[in-house]
Amino acid sequence: MRHNKKFNHLSRTKSHRDALLSNMTSSLILHKRIFTTLAKAKALRMYAEPLINRAKEDTTASRRVVFSYLQNKYAVTELFKEVATKIADRPGGYTRILKTGNRIGDNAKMCFIELVDYNENMLKEKATKKTTRTRRSKKAATPAATEAASAPATETPATPEAPAAEAAAPAAE
Repeated sequence: MRHNKKFNHLSRTKSHRDALLSNMTSSLILHKRIFTTLAKAKALRMYAEPLINRAKEDTTASRRVVFSYLQNKYAVTELFKEVATKIADRPGGYTRILKTGNRIGDNAKMCFIELVDYNENMLKEKATKKTTRTRRSKKAATPAATEAASAPATETPATPEAPAAEAAAPAAE
């Protein structure tokens, strides 16, 4: 029975799974975005986010703990120097999973997993998207209310230039 065994084992032994997640986390830190299956990305998020969170405090002890998981000194250096400065004020949620569809060969669900603060396209959209929209009711309005609402829209008040344009039109004929 699988009582209280909730994480995805990814059909691998513990040593193989640990090596897989360690390598994928190192690649994610170094490249900022990787392409993988959805199941691996979800398992990677659970593995990588506590390590990224530990990088907020740059001490020898936290570097040693992260290195014990990653076993890649270049990834640890990148994590503590560049990534930690970008995520310093973020309370959590350091990764984003973007689904891309299914793989051709075996129809596995594929996705990108990326570090949130390194996607410039999403950051630009976030900066430009500041207008708020109000939601309108979808209830059917009464016919009298729709006529009253449309009547002012069709009538336009006369402006001082409009009579001058009408007077010039008959003279041209």
